[in-house]
Amino acid sequence: MSDENPTIDDPALGTLVRARSELTDGTVLTHDWFVGTVTVDGAELELMVEGTAPDEVLRLLPRLRDTVARLDELRRVASDAVVTNFSTGEPEPSELDDAATDLVLETIEASSDGGIVLHLTDSCGEHFPEEYWPAVHFGADGAVEKVTVES
Repeated sequence: MSDENPTIDDPALGTLVRARSELTDGTVLTHDWFVGTVTVDGAELELMVEGTAPDEVLRLLPRLRDTVARLDELRRVASDAVVTNFSTGEPEPSELDDAATDLVLETIEASSDGGIVLHLTDSCGEHFPEEYWPAVHFGADGAVEKVTVES
């Protein structure tokens, strides 16, 4: 018998469960990822880990743990990447500093290919239109691959 609601308990990341959404008509959708939350520096961050079965997710947890452990560094790399990507010239140090304060990390996504995506929100509303947010994609090697705007 298979477990319809598998969970993964990780000492560093907490409990991860298979993501589900309920539509207004009562239909329940099961997604191809597991979700959870972790608290870092007093802030609760959403975790999304690509996979449909616990064994797929378990192999991604070391990379996710490393990401959480290095968040101070990665947050700055991510905010700098956003500013650099959307600037027409070399950004001023003050612009980078402002972005580091204004762009707040909300979600960490771990992909099956070993990539990590940091989803940020514009806390002051001056940089991105409402309902849009920047996402910084790190490759399996840890380098920034691209910056996208999502909605």
